[in-house]
Amino acid sequence: MTDGLQYLSLARKAGLAELGEEPVGSITRAGKGALVLVASDSSEHTWRRALSFVAGTKQTCIRIPATKAEMGQAVGRQELAIAAITDPNMALAMVKALPGDRTVALEALTQKADRQKKHRQEEKAHARNVRKSGGHTKK
Repeated sequence: MTDGLQYLSLARKAGLAELGEEPVGSITRAGKGALVLVASDSSEHTWRRALSFVAGTKQTCIRIPATKAEMGQAVGRQELAIAAITDPNMALAMVKALPGDRTVALEALTQKADRQKKHRQEEKAHARNVRKSGGHTKK
């Protein structure tokens, strides 16, 4: 198993991955997919379908250098043609581990991971401010 597929396996175990065409379609339509992965030996129909899932969104779709059997083995299935990772940081780590030039995907996922980090910092600061002030009160 390659390093990239190990991240897919970790994402599945952590509940950060959707596997198969229908779940991937649902999660991307909801705008919650950070990265859609398509196996190298999947059909053109599957590739076009994956591209249509992310069309008009800030989600990224890439074809990875792994077969359906290799992707399936990484997640405990016979075969897997399409998957989505929902966490931008996990998706970024996976793209970095994949061979080849993936600059566009790296840039998009880096921006998404930075936005998520900033959002978490703001949530933490807000929670700290609410605790200091004793909560929200109406006068």
